[in-house]
Amino acid sequence: MAKKSATNRVMSSQRRKRISGKINNRISLLELLKLLESNRHSIIINLKHLQANYQRKGVKRVQGYKDENGNIIKPWLTTQYIDNGEYVGMGTFELNQNTANINMLITRKVRLIKTEAQTPISEVAGLLINDLNSFNNYTIVSEGAVNIKSLQIKISNKKTFDLLKAKGVIENEEYDFRCEYTIRLDNLPLVPPDRNYSSIEGVFYQLAEAKVLTSIISALLKKESDIFVPEQLEELRKHYLSKHLNLNFPTTNEYINIQQALARQNIDTRISYKIDIGSQEILNLGKLHSANKFLDRMYEVYHKQTGEIISKPSFDLLFHENIACRHKQLSSRIKVTSVDEFMKPIFDDFLGLDNNGIIASILTKIDAGNLAQVLQQQREHQNVNKNALIEVLFIANEKLEEFISAIYQEKISPLVLYIGSTGLLPKKMKAKAITAEELAIKYPCLQFSKDEKEGRFFLIGDSIVSVYATKEYYSKQTAVMV
Repeated sequence: MAKKSATNRVMSSQRRKRISGKINNRISLLELLKLLESNRHSIIINLKHLQANYQRKGVKRVQGYKDENGNIIKPWLTTQYIDNGEYVGMGTFELNQNTANINMLITRKVRLIKTEAQTPISEVAGLLINDLNSFNNYTIVSEGAVNIKSLQIKISNKKTFDLLKAKGVIENEEYDFRCEYTIRLDNLPLVPPDRNYSSIEGVFYQLAEAKVLTSIISALLKKESDIFVPEQLEELRKHYLSKHLNLNFPTTNEYINIQQALARQNIDTRISYKIDIGSQEILNLGKLHSANKFLDRMYEVYHKQTGEIISKPSFDLLFHENIACRHKQLSSRIKVTSVDEFMKPIFDDFLGLDNNGIIASILTKIDAGNLAQVLQQQREHQNVNKNALIEVLFIANEKLEEFISAIYQEKISPLVLYIGSTGLLPKKMKAKAITAEELAIKYPCLQFSKDEKEGRFFLIGDSIVSVYATKEYYSKQTAVMV
């Protein structure tokens, strides 16, 4: 990425010309995808056309694992599609969190079958599983450029047809439910030219607090369920099913050696631009530690009766009555960072080592006060029923994830898409690009990865927008059969 500074300019003019698209009065691609999703129950997609014209943007992985000789061992179960027709239902669309990508998620019904015998399994852990969901993501927009030029669709509702025709994406055609219509995606501006982008003031710390707390709760609930008993969870695991009944097969790369795969041109590399939001103390959310890593870094988990310190502790141990937690005496090798200083008060409050009100404040924002009450009862050494605690933890975690998703979809992801597709900051965000060296002088507590050191940075209020390039691998193929 070029390092020349320019106000509001994020990428080189050559790249902006390639990906920005022609601005016109037509509906934007982003608006069209929202329209397709909101009317998806009356639209079906020609899946074979989609697969035949699709270029994968990541490395293909296959079910199974490699033995010591590099041979792929297949799982004892696999899936079989129930819908083997030419069409599938219209998918849902999601903007990526830190790249200018839009993905389309296609959901299809599958059944579990034994790999060798090819016979179906209809019941696991007391549940009928003959219509499980399988999910496949297709990248509609990659790095601000259209990756799928068109969709071939059929429409079962004339009102939906009329709506698409009024928006100009279907031209000079009459409605016929038997007909297939071509919806071009490559001739539309990617984003609305007149869209107002929300202020990102204070957004980073809202996200960071919520992400730290959901990391803690997820680690605590890793082996728990508010529906199934442990024996059921084990039975589901043996059949490659999560506690949410999602398929969870082991996967591996098809190649053994990546250099060999590159030489054989099975895979190739491409440049991906990351666009992150951060603060003057923490460059981006990727700097935050996982809950279990931070627990091991800053705390001691020990047995109350014996005093034995548990090595490599995990949050799920804290459900045991005889297990407790305290601050660790840090060695001189551990350098306390601004990330540590941010995360520690949240952990202290959750673990009952402090009563600073941070957890209650976060939970109040998402209307999850029940968990705050239960944690306060624990802090006061009141007897708390484990099942009741697990139930409120699951509810709070779901609300946290919804809160995080809403911030991304409303404030962060549209901004990321705009920057990645135009190469510019929105007009109202006036900022001059500076280098990592310049930023580090201004804010010495910031930590940079190798790629981030080559990036550009924009100071917008109390926030920092980072734009930097990374190398990504992808499988070279023109069709994806899934």
